[in-house]
Amino acid sequence: MAATSSPSTAAAAMWAFAAATCVKLLLVPTYRSTDFDVHRYWLALTHALPARQWYTDASSQWTLDYPPFFAYFSRLLSLPAPFVDASLVAIPVPAAPSSSVYILYLRLTVAFSDLLLLASVLLLARDARRRQRPFLALLLVLWSPALLIVDHIHFQYNGFLMGLLLLSLHFLEQGKDLAGGVVFAALLCSKHLFLVAAPVYFVYLFRHYCCGRGLARGLGRLVLMGAGVVAVFAMAFAPFVYYGQMQQLLSRLFPFGRGLFHAYWAPNFWVFYIVLDKILAFLLRRLGFSIEIPEASFTRGLVGDSSPFSVLPKVTPITTFLLVILAMTPCLVKAFANPQSKHIIRWVAYACSCGFMFGWHVHEKASLHFTIPLALIAMDSLDDVRHYFLLSIVSCYSLFPLLFEDQEYPIKVLLLLTYGALMWVGFSSHFAANPATGGKKLDASDSIVEKKFTGWISLGYLLGMFAIEFWSRLFHHHVFGDRLPFLPLMIVSVYCGIGMMYSWIWQLSWIIRHT
Repeated sequence: MAATSSPSTAAAAMWAFAAATCVKLLLVPTYRSTDFDVHRYWLALTHALPARQWYTDASSQWTLDYPPFFAYFSRLLSLPAPFVDASLVAIPVPAAPSSSVYILYLRLTVAFSDLLLLASVLLLARDARRRQRPFLALLLVLWSPALLIVDHIHFQYNGFLMGLLLLSLHFLEQGKDLAGGVVFAALLCSKHLFLVAAPVYFVYLFRHYCCGRGLARGLGRLVLMGAGVVAVFAMAFAPFVYYGQMQQLLSRLFPFGRGLFHAYWAPNFWVFYIVLDKILAFLLRRLGFSIEIPEASFTRGLVGDSSPFSVLPKVTPITTFLLVILAMTPCLVKAFANPQSKHIIRWVAYACSCGFMFGWHVHEKASLHFTIPLALIAMDSLDDVRHYFLLSIVSCYSLFPLLFEDQEYPIKVLLLLTYGALMWVGFSSHFAANPATGGKKLDASDSIVEKKFTGWISLGYLLGMFAIEFWSRLFHHHVFGDRLPFLPLMIVSVYCGIGMMYSWIWQLSWIIRHT
């Protein structure tokens, strides 16, 4: 029988989701990025044009560059649109939203698609050992401030995609490997950036599902898993193979010409690489060497140059691919040697962390791919609590530059502070009530450091974010005027990159020592 959540946990999670939905509705009038225009165009594109034109249409700059299942998803969301506002699915789309109903409709499609995230969280309420997960762990997923910022202000559909990932992880935790592999294949056909987790899935499923069961049975399971995955990909891509558009489709999905960096640099390894390059270039020029500064320099925040370096070697897509695989190798070895379902969430989260830290053209929003799953195991131990407390705050703060208008500033600050307070109170209460989990019994008189879910170094690091905010908001303009407008963003990327690098090292260390 499938593991399900207890009635009390399910009810509490649904109430938490309902409260989060109310917050989402309050965010309807807030800032909308160009992603809003992208998705409203995809809504019109998939509704007004036949499928054979979806990946060839170039009448707009917002060309479809997600896999076919997401296009089908957009088509599904577009079906009620003509009854709300005919311009929602008109080609060409209007230059601006024609009514508040227009905006409300698209916002509600994001909130509606989050139901898959809720369903996955309810299924994950019990882990592989049939142990009840703490309600706070579920709440940390449903109330993720980073997810609220990216999906319900900036505008995307990550809640739906994370729901698919968590559903796949639920099946793997419960030993339903075939279902987990098929759902992950559906996720890849919805957003291809999750390919970074595919090596872990392949190694784990091969060893856990196919091997060690006799040659005939293992071969049969391998064929069954392969048939299931191939069937999913066939449903997604077969129509476009028939139309002869696979080359065009793949060029849309993998536009390597966009360059190593996104317009807003993700706080990963490459931030340090390019900062080092700029420091070396500055020093060599001061010493009299002739150093050429590329047009798409770091301080201009431009995108599209695959080699914005002056001194250090050029980075290519194959270089980033090899680094990701190299970083992931210890995890793959562990998954191959001892494939245990209780570790699958941690392994997949680590794989996504490797893609974030070393990948090509990484978006800052990709930190959701590992912070959301890690929330589910954040309370497994005090070490996990310490790690998640730091990581979740750093991840959310790194997204602050996405909301650059003044009216959204109090919202993003309030979301992060509320989440931080929730973790502080929730973690303290949990370990005070369960001293065996953390070793030391806690009481109300303990300080934040004595509560052990943060130490003095990590606390000092987190407080440093306040200094960065004060500088960016109050002093930068007075010191530099209109010069170096991108400096605050660079500082945020580098500073958060330190926290992200620590998280990656911590995850790697944990996997090596404990799995």
